[in-house]
Amino acid sequence: MAGITMVSLLVVLVVGTVVGALLGMVFGNAMEPNALLAVLSGLSGTIAGAVARNTLVEQGIGVGEYEEALPTSVFIFAVVSSFAGSLAGFVVATLVHEPSPAWIGGFAGLFSSVLTSLLVIAYHMSPR
Repeated sequence: MAGITMVSLLVVLVVGTVVGALLGMVFGNAMEPNALLAVLSGLSGTIAGAVARNTLVEQGIGVGEYEEALPTSVFIFAVVSSFAGSLAGFVVATLVHEPSPAWIGGFAGLFSSVLTSLLVIAYHMSPR
């Protein structure tokens, strides 16, 4: 089960980061690089990563016997956590590099996806 969960987490991380960076570039053409750009990119990356993961699970690709699609409540928590991850990504992007929209979107998508992955891990853990 650990290998299957790892595949799900990697899907969320990769899709969230790539979509965040791409939408950061798209939104960056329409607005200045600021925290709103980070939140929009991170939220979009988080939603895309969660939808991609659920799509793979529903189609049965790389799914173990305990793997299931995430309920709506986990999606809502992921949206809330994406705000914190997006703002953290904005801060890191401004500290590491010039605040370009691609860097802001990529870091926002990455950190939002990390928080979403932690929610997926918490959801799949069985209480002892």
